[in-house]
Amino acid sequence: MGKQLTEMLKGTLEGVVLAILSGRPAYGYEITASLRERGFSDIAEGTVYALLVRIEQRGLVDVEKVPSGKGPPRKVYSLNAQGRECLEEFWRTWDFLAGRLGRLHQGGEQT
Repeated sequence: MGKQLTEMLKGTLEGVVLAILSGRPAYGYEITASLRERGFSDIAEGTVYALLVRIEQRGLVDVEKVPSGKGPPRKVYSLNAQGRECLEEFWRTWDFLAGRLGRLHQGGEQT
């Protein structure tokens, strides 16, 4: 599953991270740890940080710098209204695709 899983994750990781942030604000390492706890063990921290930069630039999250006990302040990301809309769209798209793929996998009719 290696390469195929990696390619499929590229298309869904943004939605997965937005879903994590819908639960509570978090900083990059917390998001990476949350992904790993959920079974996404092969995702590199660098991938998550690059994604966070992109969703910040797109205006999907609000960012607050919070002092850290170790080193520089942490950027804590929280989902804003635009990010919630994007997440809702992600889930609608996911449901659509999952339904179609499920029927295809079971050998069902196309609709």
